[in-house]
Amino acid sequence: MSAACAARARTPSTGEACARGGRRRSGSWQPTRGASHVASAQRGCRGAGTGRHAGFTLLELLIALSLLALMSGVLFGALGFAGRSWEGGEAKAEATSGMRLAQEFLRTQIEGQHPLRMHKMPEFPLVFVGASDELRFAAPLPARITGGGIWYYRLAIAREGDRERLVLERIVPDLDAASLPGFDRADRSILADDITELRVGYLGRDPGAAATVAPTWRERWEDRNRLPLLVRIDVTPKRGAAWPTLMVAPRQAPESGCRQWDAAGERCVGMQS
Repeated sequence: MSAACAARARTPSTGEACARGGRRRSGSWQPTRGASHVASAQRGCRGAGTGRHAGFTLLELLIALSLLALMSGVLFGALGFAGRSWEGGEAKAEATSGMRLAQEFLRTQIEGQHPLRMHKMPEFPLVFVGASDELRFAAPLPARITGGGIWYYRLAIAREGDRERLVLERIVPDLDAASLPGFDRADRSILADDITELRVGYLGRDPGAAATVAPTWRERWEDRNRLPLLVRIDVTPKRGAAWPTLMVAPRQAPESGCRQWDAAGERCVGMQS
Protein backbone atom coordinates (compact mmCIF):
# COMPACT_ATOMS: atom_id res chain seq x y z
CA MET A 1 0.00 0.00 0.00
CA SER A 2 1.43 3.36 -0.96
CA ALA A 3 1.72 6.35 1.37
CA ALA A 4 -1.18 8.23 -0.32
CA CYS A 5 -3.54 5.31 0.07
CA ALA A 6 -2.58 4.96 3.71
CA ALA A 7 -3.30 8.64 4.29
CA ARG A 8 -6.72 8.35 2.69
CA ALA A 9 -7.51 5.34 4.79
CA ARG A 10 -6.59 7.22 7.92
CA THR A 11 -8.69 10.29 6.94
CA PRO A 12 -12.23 10.00 8.47
CA SER A 13 -15.27 10.39 6.24
CA THR A 14 -17.86 13.12 6.71
CA GLY A 15 -20.23 10.77 8.56
CA GLU A 16 -17.44 9.62 10.85
CA ALA A 17 -16.46 13.19 11.52
CA CYS A 18 -20.02 14.02 12.49
CA ALA A 19 -20.19 10.96 14.70
CA ARG A 20 -16.94 11.94 16.47
CA GLY A 21 -17.99 15.55 16.93
CA GLY A 22 -15.21 16.81 14.76
CA ARG A 23 -15.04 19.16 11.79
CA ARG A 24 -13.23 19.42 8.57
CA ARG A 25 -11.22 22.41 7.52
CA SER A 26 -9.02 23.11 4.53
CA GLY A 27 -9.07 19.52 3.40
CA SER A 28 -7.75 18.14 6.74
CA TRP A 29 -9.57 16.73 9.72
CA GLN A 30 -9.16 18.45 13.07
CA PRO A 31 -10.85 17.36 16.26
CA THR A 32 -12.93 19.98 17.98
CA ARG A 33 -12.51 21.00 21.53
CA GLY A 34 -15.32 21.69 23.99
CA ALA A 35 -18.84 20.37 24.42
CA SER A 36 -20.45 23.36 22.63
CA HIS A 37 -18.50 22.68 19.51
CA VAL A 38 -19.54 19.03 19.57
CA ALA A 39 -23.25 19.90 19.96
CA SER A 40 -23.08 22.42 17.14
CA ALA A 41 -21.47 19.90 14.87
CA GLN A 42 -24.08 17.26 15.70
CA ARG A 43 -26.95 19.65 15.01
CA GLY A 44 -25.41 20.56 11.70
CA CYS A 45 -25.06 16.91 10.82
CA ARG A 46 -28.69 16.18 11.69
CA GLY A 47 -29.78 19.16 9.58
CA ALA A 48 -27.70 17.97 6.69
CA GLY A 49 -29.24 14.51 6.97
CA THR A 50 -32.92 15.57 7.02
CA GLY A 51 -32.75 18.57 4.74
CA ARG A 52 -35.61 20.49 6.61
CA HIS A 53 -37.01 21.10 10.10
CA ALA A 54 -40.03 18.99 11.26
CA GLY A 55 -43.57 20.70 11.37
CA PHE A 56 -46.40 22.06 9.15
CA THR A 57 -46.19 24.78 6.62
CA LEU A 58 -48.70 27.64 6.60
CA LEU A 59 -50.34 26.25 3.46
CA GLU A 60 -50.88 22.83 5.08
CA LEU A 61 -52.35 24.47 8.17
CA LEU A 62 -54.79 26.53 6.09
CA ILE A 63 -55.92 23.45 4.15
CA ALA A 64 -56.49 21.50 7.39
CA LEU A 65 -58.52 24.34 8.90
CA SER A 66 -60.62 24.66 5.74
CA LEU A 67 -61.42 20.94 5.75
CA LEU A 68 -62.31 21.09 9.43
CA ALA A 69 -64.66 24.02 8.86
CA LEU A 70 -66.29 22.23 5.92
CA MET A 71 -66.90 19.05 7.92
CA SER A 72 -68.24 21.05 10.87
CA GLY A 73 -70.71 22.85 8.57
CA VAL A 74 -71.92 19.59 7.05
CA LEU A 75 -72.32 18.00 10.49
CA PHE A 76 -74.20 21.03 11.86
CA GLY A 77 -76.55 21.02 8.87
CA ALA A 78 -77.24 17.31 9.25
CA LEU A 79 -78.02 17.68 12.95
CA GLY A 80 -80.29 20.66 12.25
CA PHE A 81 -82.17 18.74 9.55
CA ALA A 82 -82.60 15.75 11.86
CA GLY A 83 -83.95 17.99 14.61
CA ARG A 84 -86.44 19.68 12.30
CA SER A 85 -87.56 16.31 10.95
CA TRP A 86 -88.12 15.02 14.47
CA GLU A 87 -90.11 18.10 15.49
CA GLY A 88 -92.16 17.95 12.29
CA GLY A 89 -92.92 14.28 12.87
CA GLU A 90 -94.04 14.93 16.43
CA ALA A 91 -96.25 17.83 15.36
CA LYS A 92 -97.83 15.72 12.62
CA ALA A 93 -98.45 12.82 14.98
CA GLU A 94 -100.02 15.16 17.52
CA ALA A 95 -102.26 16.75 14.90
CA THR A 96 -103.34 13.33 13.60
CA SER A 97 -104.13 12.12 17.10
CA GLY A 98 -106.15 15.26 17.83
CA MET A 99 -108.06 14.89 14.57
CA ARG A 100 -108.98 11.28 15.31
CA LEU A 101 -110.14 12.11 18.83
CA ALA A 102 -112.28 14.98 17.56
CA GLN A 103 -113.87 12.84 14.84
CA GLU A 104 -114.63 9.99 17.22
CA PHE A 105 -116.19 12.41 19.68
CA LEU A 106 -118.36 13.95 16.96
CA ARG A 107 -119.39 10.54 15.67
CA THR A 108 -120.48 9.43 19.14
CA GLN A 109 -122.44 12.62 19.77
CA ILE A 110 -124.23 12.78 16.41
CA GLU A 111 -125.06 9.07 16.41
CA GLY A 112 -126.60 9.63 19.84
CA GLN A 113 -128.79 12.44 18.45
CA HIS A 114 -131.98 12.55 20.48
CA PRO A 115 -135.17 13.62 18.66
CA LEU A 116 -136.16 16.40 21.04
CA ARG A 117 -139.07 18.59 19.93
CA MET A 118 -140.15 22.07 20.84
CA HIS A 119 -143.41 21.89 22.77
CA LYS A 120 -144.97 25.24 21.93
CA MET A 121 -143.82 25.94 18.39
CA PRO A 122 -146.04 25.20 15.37
CA GLU A 123 -145.61 21.66 14.05
CA PHE A 124 -143.50 20.79 17.09
CA PRO A 125 -140.18 20.91 15.19
CA LEU A 126 -137.18 18.79 16.03
CA VAL A 127 -134.34 20.48 17.89
CA PHE A 128 -132.09 20.12 14.84
CA VAL A 129 -130.72 22.77 12.46
CA GLY A 130 -128.47 21.95 9.54
CA ALA A 131 -126.52 24.61 7.64
CA SER A 132 -123.55 24.39 5.29
CA ASP A 133 -121.10 25.78 7.86
CA GLU A 134 -122.58 24.62 11.18
CA LEU A 135 -124.65 21.86 12.73
CA ARG A 136 -127.05 22.06 15.68
CA PHE A 137 -128.40 18.91 17.30
CA ALA A 138 -129.57 17.46 20.62
CA ALA A 139 -127.66 14.62 22.26
CA PRO A 140 -126.84 13.24 25.72
CA LEU A 141 -123.97 14.73 27.67
CA PRO A 142 -120.86 12.50 27.61
CA ALA A 143 -120.59 10.21 30.61
CA ARG A 144 -117.28 11.74 31.74
CA ILE A 145 -118.97 15.14 32.23
CA THR A 146 -121.11 15.51 35.32
CA GLY A 147 -124.67 16.73 34.95
CA GLY A 148 -126.22 14.29 32.49
CA GLY A 149 -129.37 14.93 30.52
CA ILE A 150 -130.00 15.96 26.91
CA TRP A 151 -128.16 19.06 25.74
CA TYR A 152 -128.35 21.20 22.64
CA TYR A 153 -125.06 21.37 20.69
CA ARG A 154 -123.65 23.58 17.97
CA LEU A 155 -120.66 22.56 15.86
CA ALA A 156 -119.07 25.57 14.17
CA ILE A 157 -115.88 27.59 13.63
CA ALA A 158 -115.29 30.30 16.23
CA ARG A 159 -113.17 33.25 15.07
CA GLU A 160 -111.30 35.12 17.79
CA GLY A 161 -109.00 37.76 16.34
CA ASP A 162 -106.65 35.99 13.95
CA ARG A 163 -107.40 32.55 15.43
CA GLU A 164 -109.98 30.13 14.07
CA ARG A 165 -111.07 27.13 16.12
CA LEU A 166 -113.42 24.24 15.62
CA VAL A 167 -115.67 24.33 18.68
CA LEU A 168 -118.63 22.41 20.05
CA GLU A 169 -120.90 24.61 22.16
CA ARG A 170 -123.67 23.26 24.41
CA ILE A 171 -126.62 24.53 26.41
CA VAL A 172 -129.60 23.07 28.22
CA PRO A 173 -132.54 23.70 25.84
CA ASP A 174 -135.78 25.30 26.95
CA LEU A 175 -138.32 23.17 25.10
CA ASP A 176 -141.22 25.44 26.15
CA ALA A 177 -139.73 28.51 24.43
CA ALA A 178 -141.38 30.14 21.44
CA SER A 179 -138.27 29.69 19.28
CA LEU A 180 -135.22 27.47 19.03
CA PRO A 181 -132.62 28.33 21.69
CA GLY A 182 -129.51 30.37 20.93
CA PHE A 183 -125.92 29.95 22.10
CA ASP A 184 -125.17 33.34 23.62
CA ARG A 185 -124.00 31.97 26.96
CA ALA A 186 -123.08 28.44 26.01
CA ASP A 187 -120.33 26.23 27.41
CA ARG A 188 -117.62 25.58 24.85
CA SER A 189 -115.26 22.72 24.04
CA ILE A 190 -112.37 23.36 21.61
CA LEU A 191 -111.97 20.42 19.25
CA ALA A 192 -109.14 21.78 17.08
CA ASP A 193 -107.11 24.96 16.50
CA ASP A 194 -106.22 26.67 13.22
CA ILE A 195 -109.23 25.46 11.22
CA THR A 196 -110.09 27.49 8.12
CA GLU A 197 -113.24 25.77 6.85
CA LEU A 198 -116.09 23.56 8.04
CA ARG A 199 -118.47 22.14 5.46
CA VAL A 200 -121.51 20.03 6.37
CA GLY A 201 -123.73 18.09 3.97
CA TYR A 202 -126.99 16.21 4.52
CA LEU A 203 -128.43 13.19 2.75
CA GLY A 204 -132.20 12.98 2.76
CA ARG A 205 -135.48 13.91 1.07
CA ASP A 206 -137.36 17.17 0.69
CA PRO A 207 -139.92 18.01 3.40
CA GLY A 208 -143.09 16.03 2.82
CA ALA A 209 -141.53 13.74 0.17
CA ALA A 210 -142.56 10.09 0.21
CA ALA A 211 -140.21 7.41 1.39
CA THR A 212 -140.04 6.05 -2.16
CA VAL A 213 -138.22 9.18 -3.37
CA ALA A 214 -134.49 8.68 -3.67
CA PRO A 215 -132.52 10.75 -1.12
CA THR A 216 -130.01 13.36 -2.35
CA TRP A 217 -127.20 15.40 -0.84
CA ARG A 218 -127.85 19.02 0.08
CA GLU A 219 -126.10 21.88 1.91
CA ARG A 220 -129.00 22.74 4.24
CA TRP A 221 -131.49 20.63 6.13
CA GLU A 222 -134.99 22.11 6.08
CA ASP A 223 -137.22 19.24 7.18
CA ARG A 224 -138.49 20.06 10.67
CA ASN A 225 -140.01 16.62 11.30
CA ARG A 226 -137.38 14.22 10.04
CA LEU A 227 -133.65 13.88 10.54
CA PRO A 228 -131.23 13.38 7.62
CA LEU A 229 -130.21 9.85 6.78
CA LEU A 230 -126.53 10.81 6.77
CA VAL A 231 -124.46 13.81 7.85
CA ARG A 232 -121.18 14.51 6.06
CA ILE A 233 -118.54 16.67 7.78
CA ASP A 234 -115.42 18.01 6.06
CA VAL A 235 -112.81 19.98 8.02
CA THR A 236 -109.91 21.89 6.43
CA PRO A 237 -107.04 22.94 8.72
CA LYS A 238 -104.84 25.96 8.18
CA ARG A 239 -101.79 23.76 7.65
CA GLY A 240 -101.60 20.22 6.43
CA ALA A 241 -104.04 18.01 4.59
CA ALA A 242 -107.79 18.11 5.05
CA TRP A 243 -109.34 15.74 7.55
CA PRO A 244 -110.88 12.54 6.20
CA THR A 245 -114.56 12.98 5.48
CA LEU A 246 -116.70 11.97 8.45
CA MET A 247 -119.96 10.19 7.67
CA VAL A 248 -122.45 9.82 10.51
CA ALA A 249 -125.99 8.37 10.59
CA PRO A 250 -128.17 10.11 13.21
CA ARG A 251 -130.57 8.01 15.20
CA GLN A 252 -133.80 7.68 13.20
CA ALA A 253 -136.67 7.93 15.70
CA PRO A 254 -138.58 11.09 14.78
CA GLU A 255 -141.78 9.79 16.39
CA SER A 256 -140.16 9.75 19.83
CA GLY A 257 -141.99 12.05 22.26
CA CYS A 258 -145.03 12.55 20.02
CA ARG A 259 -148.48 11.93 21.36
CA GLN A 260 -149.80 11.62 17.83
CA TRP A 261 -147.46 10.65 15.00
CA ASP A 262 -148.70 10.85 11.42
CA ALA A 263 -147.00 7.86 9.85
CA ALA A 264 -148.22 8.68 6.34
CA GLY A 265 -146.96 12.25 6.42
CA GLU A 266 -144.08 11.44 8.78
CA ARG A 267 -144.76 14.38 11.06
CA CYS A 268 -145.70 15.01 14.64
CA VAL A 269 -149.25 16.30 15.15
CA GLY A 270 -149.38 16.24 18.95
CA MET A 271 -146.94 16.23 21.86
CA GLN A 272 -147.03 14.13 24.98
CA SER A 273 -148.13 16.08 28.03
